[in-house]
Amino acid sequence: MDVQVNLWAVLAATASALVVGSIWYSPAVFAKRWVKLARIDTSKGSSIAKPIAITIVVSLLTAYILAHVAFLSHQFFHHSFLQDSLDTAFWLWLGLSGARFVTHDAFEGRPAELTAINVGCELVTLMLMGLIIGVIGV
Repeated sequence: MDVQVNLWAVLAATASALVVGSIWYSPAVFAKRWVKLARIDTSKGSSIAKPIAITIVVSLLTAYILAHVAFLSHQFFHHSFLQDSLDTAFWLWLGLSGARFVTHDAFEGRPAELTAINVGCELVTLMLMGLIIGVIGV
């Protein structure tokens, strides 16, 4: 089977991850609470260039894999491509991203509120990626 992935959809979904993260972790939303719960030392003034570069690469990989699996889901379920993309995004978030965050944070003793903030961001990010991929199509 030839899996079709729309690279424009992947690039747009990648960009959306950066938008979601910049809003989610902004001072108006969760930044203050996240900094406190994650014990981030903001006085160091460290550069955010490296984390942003990593985020871009990882988001590109995530968007590509989501588009790939959404195509496969669509070949199986035959709903609208939008529905299959959104369903795929949700189930991948729940079974992989969300579940792994909860597991790692439990073993690391992180506060449940921090886990909820981060898992919530992942849910919104993946659902928006699924929406973009589903709307743009293959």
